[in-house]
Amino acid sequence: MPKNQLDAKNSFFDLKMTPGQTETLKATVYNQTNRDIKVQVGIHTAWTNASGVIDYTNVPKSFDQSLKYPMSKISQLQGPKTITVAADSKRVVTTQVKMPKDTTDGVILGGWFFKRVDQKVTSTVKNANNIRSAYAYVIGMKYTVGTVPAPNLLLGKVDAGTYNYHRGIIVNLRNPKAVIIPNLKMDTKITSLSSGKVIKHLKQANVQMAPNTDYRYPMLVEDAKLEAGRYHIHMVVKNSAHKWVFDRNFTITKQAAKRANDAIADQPSLNIWLLIGLGALSMLLLVLLIWLLIFWIKRRRRQTDNQA
Repeated sequence: MPKNQLDAKNSFFDLKMTPGQTETLKATVYNQTNRDIKVQVGIHTAWTNASGVIDYTNVPKSFDQSLKYPMSKISQLQGPKTITVAADSKRVVTTQVKMPKDTTDGVILGGWFFKRVDQKVTSTVKNANNIRSAYAYVIGMKYTVGTVPAPNLLLGKVDAGTYNYHRGIIVNLRNPKAVIIPNLKMDTKITSLSSGKVIKHLKQANVQMAPNTDYRYPMLVEDAKLEAGRYHIHMVVKNSAHKWVFDRNFTITKQAAKRANDAIADQPSLNIWLLIGLGALSMLLLVLLIWLLIFWIKRRRRQTDNQA
């Protein structure tokens, strides 16, 4: 840890930085196995994933427009992105940090990501999925410049969409400030303006918002199809220190509703109960076949005994 570490007890880089400052960070990768290993190394910018968790390991398709200096831009790896660590040895890797001179006050958050990439499947089973173990490690990286701003949340785009091939209404909750907003509770209600019916009411707790990030909150509608039309969203977001209330009318177009309704996993197909039923029927037929086989064998034996 460098001298500007805010708390030496933390096992991550929690650094006090100033505009234009440079810093060299080092980490040691240990290989305690009896053969060489390969490790992929990367610097990731923290973001809030669809589960409401700050994510340091994956890389999103895009960041919020308020993010001016991603961690991956100001912290540059020195050397290759994939390293080899010899058996029963260690290797030091280095990151060079250079803060822009016009950096504003607040927190820049990310992680130093390590993933072993040389594992091989030890056995192969025909027509079966093989299990592969993945080993990864993240060292948190948090740079604080000046005074951390007060938190603020904004309601971004609200529209029909998909998450994991399931349809729903995607609510973009934005944190445009360079501050971590922890322990949020959310209470969201979507109402149809034409019928007055509540089509979705969802609560979520323990949401963590990374600095300068947008949270694509999926409000899935299960088996119900989304209808084009006018809707209203009422959302209350709060923690122990702050509270935000959002109210907005929005429109789902026919095109957006069709795209969401065409999600692959929601198409009428073999559902789980049908598969269970087919499996039970197959077992019943197998038991019946075995019983008929036993009955035939016993009958043949009786006929043979009578002939004797």
